Amino acid sequence: MTTAAETRNWLELPLDVTASILSRIGAIEILNSAQNVCSLWRNICKDPLMWRSIDMHNLGDLWDMDYDLAKMCVHAVDRSCGHLLDINVEYFGTDALLLHISERSVHLKRLRIVSCYNISDEGLSEAALKLPFLEELEISYCSISKDALETIGRSCPLLKSFKFNVQGCRRFHLESDDEALAIAQTMPELRHLQLFGNKLTNDGLLAILNGCPHLEYLDLRQCFNVSLGGNLEKRCVERIKNLRRPNDSTHDYEFYTEVHDTGSSDEDYPSGISDIDFMSDDYDDYFEFSGDSDYDFGYDYDAVLFD
Repeated sequence: MTTAAETRNWLELPLDVTASILSRIGAIEILNSAQNVCSLWRNICKDPLMWRSIDMHNLGDLWDMDYDLAKMCVHAVDRSCGHLLDINVEYFGTDALLLHISERSVHLKRLRIVSCYNISDEGLSEAALKLPFLEELEISYCSISKDALETIGRSCPLLKSFKFNVQGCRRFHLESDDEALAIAQTMPELRHLQLFGNKLTNDGLLAILNGCPHLEYLDLRQCFNVSLGGNLEKRCVERIKNLRRPNDSTHDYEFYTEVHDTGSSDEDYPSGISDIDFMSDDYDDYFEFSGDSDYDFGYDYDAVLFD
């Protein structure tokens, strides 16, 4: 039986320790549950410095949620009061949301968007113009073309890490160096580049090697139009400290990696599905973030939560 001396009061923890613990549970959990535990935790969760990093990781089953992730994300960004440095948006991103993030987070250094098919070239380009301090960008399984990549490269001169991933395909007549050329021509400061499943050819790879002289890490897994050999392979080995080849193992890649050999277009392929996407969770009903998003970015969520 626990004695009074052995009982620990979590409220007696130093504030910085409590803040550190809460920051590790993710934005969704903070907004849905942690901040409602007590007034002390609520005050900590309203501190702008708690929102320097916003992780909106979810399983992608938006239709089965009783809350609106877009509204929650807007609220989290607003709480950061301009201190946001790092944000991850999965499945629910839109042009309007991305613009909201960029307008209120001019010092953003890391942006990750995954399976956000409602983000367009135009929306991403408009946001990039407002993010001059961006250093790391991931765009995985989104409908983004070379036009947006060119704008990103010109608008984000500090960009050092870029991940641009799609579903791998062995249909060799689907070749395109457009994206590779956009990267080569506008992102000269890259150190880290991941192009999982890209349709680039040896010509595109050569352009990247020429245009990105500081490149140290290059991931070409499932880039089946690339054929490493001869002088091209020699140059890659000499230049790149960490090279992932087209047929290398994908065991450490976080998304679904089945290779598609048939189909008529990219639209036939499933989006980037993580292994955990096949799991399902039950969610409690939190009315404050429920309903379809109306993108009313002036809405006072604290009034709903705490009045």
